[in-house]
Amino acid sequence: MSILIGPHVSISKGLIGAAKEAVSYDANTFMIYTGAPQNTRRKPIEKLIIDEGHIFMKENNIGDIVVHAPYIINLASCKDDLFDLAKSFLAEEIRRTEAIGANYIVVHPGSFTVKDVDYGINRIAEGLNEVLTDKTKPFVCLETMAGKGSEVGRTFEELQRIIEKIELKDKIGICFDTCHTHDSGYNIIENFDNVIAEFDSIIGKDKLKVFHINGSINKRGARKDRHANIGADHTNNRGLDEIGFEALHYIVHHDICSNKPLILETPWIDKSTNLYKEEIAMLRKPTY
Repeated sequence: MSILIGPHVSISKGLIGAAKEAVSYDANTFMIYTGAPQNTRRKPIEKLIIDEGHIFMKENNIGDIVVHAPYIINLASCKDDLFDLAKSFLAEEIRRTEAIGANYIVVHPGSFTVKDVDYGINRIAEGLNEVLTDKTKPFVCLETMAGKGSEVGRTFEELQRIIEKIELKDKIGICFDTCHTHDSGYNIIENFDNVIAEFDSIIGKDKLKVFHINGSINKRGARKDRHANIGADHTNNRGLDEIGFEALHYIVHHDICSNKPLILETPWIDKSTNLYKEEIAMLRKPTY
């Protein structure tokens, strides 16, 4: 099987800067935000050094990259101004994703806040139906969520309820986050095959487009969403990974992940040190 694996990297130095950072970790794919995830400030597309980035990526066998939409997009919001912002900014991020040449944009479905999950599901579907067009090129990938607060998407059923209301269903994919699915209650440690079978029966495995490969510091079902480094334990002061290396290695080498972007969003130890290169090398090994 072909393993496409890489980390979330910065686009502050343009696409070529992101690609060079990914190569420094021995990655063959990567994920970016097109700007800060907490706000709407964005560099003009022409300043993202896209053409040079694609040349460098081709020279270094990097492909099938992923864009993540900013956290400020909340399609489940009951406030009309925030809902309108979510729609307009998602449309702009899709345009930027196309310009960058990525096939996927990952989106947190949204939080219903003072309403309920039914309202959130309907609102998200309404927003996506207004944003998606026949000309939309990248898959808009709804991310599996941990279920903290009023997040929508903590179960496969909630995600399917959104999808069934989408008019252009062929434009929708799913990003499967290992930390989030574990924290929401799915037993990906001992029964990943059964979890995928359940996903297939509810949504359809053809919708799985991207995976986020993360450990979790929480016990299964905690609904807290706290990422851990791969296989980290208390002895190295990196925070215990409750999922564990063995389970994540199994997932990475599972047939369902073949030729799909596998993205690490694991924590930095401090402001200058991360473990992406080490984690990628560990996960790539055919045996553990």
